[in-house]
Amino acid sequence: MWERELEVAVKAARRAGEIVRDVYERPFTVMEKSHDNPLTEADLRANACILALIAAAYPDDGWLSEETRDSSDRLSRRRVWIVDPLDGTKEFTQHIAEFCVSIALVDDGEPVVGVCYNPVTEEFFDAARGQGLRYNGTPVRCSATAEVAQARMLASRSEDTRGEWDPYKALMRVELTGSVAYKLALIAAGRADGTFSLTPKHEWDICGGAALILEGGGRITNCHGVPLRFNSAKPLLPGIIATNAALFDPIRAVIARVDGR
Repeated sequence: MWERELEVAVKAARRAGEIVRDVYERPFTVMEKSHDNPLTEADLRANACILALIAAAYPDDGWLSEETRDSSDRLSRRRVWIVDPLDGTKEFTQHIAEFCVSIALVDDGEPVVGVCYNPVTEEFFDAARGQGLRYNGTPVRCSATAEVAQARMLASRSEDTRGEWDPYKALMRVELTGSVAYKLALIAAGRADGTFSLTPKHEWDICGGAALILEGGGRITNCHGVPLRFNSAKPLLPGIIATNAALFDPIRAVIARVDGR
């Protein structure tokens, strides 16, 4: 089950990745959707590419993307594709290769297919429920690190700039990394141990990586420890915690002690 959907997602991610890489390697214009929220032609062209391929394959499925005007029509659909055509646009504009194309399919609110692709570093992560997780075609899983002090935790640069990670730096190994989806993919593949954010995140930032984390044997919830469901009327999560299975409870305990959550 989900084999064909995964094939379509993989094809769409690779095609969109070609667009993203092409724009990245030449001069491009940076626009602003809002303050500190950049937009480039790579976002828009990759979005159009993914939408066309998925709509052709699954015309009856719903659609939610950062770069498409939202429609309540998706709320009546059991199957919905949730997409960020370029997660980490800020890093993209700064030529920091920590961004990715993120594509997910949810079935009744649960992620069942996930693909994250960094076309510059050529890192490709894909998973479907019950089929395992692959990194560049090789089966992988989350890490087994169990001690908070040894944990490699990936942190947002903007959150670090605001001082949000300062209380945690003496407790764990904090590494600054771009795109949320890219962070989750790295954790799913065992290349880091966890991340968390106590600030709101959109569903399209999280969904592809959530599918990877779950199939890789990790755990991901909102910042209050509540399991994630997607395709909400307001597609904004209060924050996230994502780790390998062994670290989840210890990391939650640290957050509760430091932040009170």
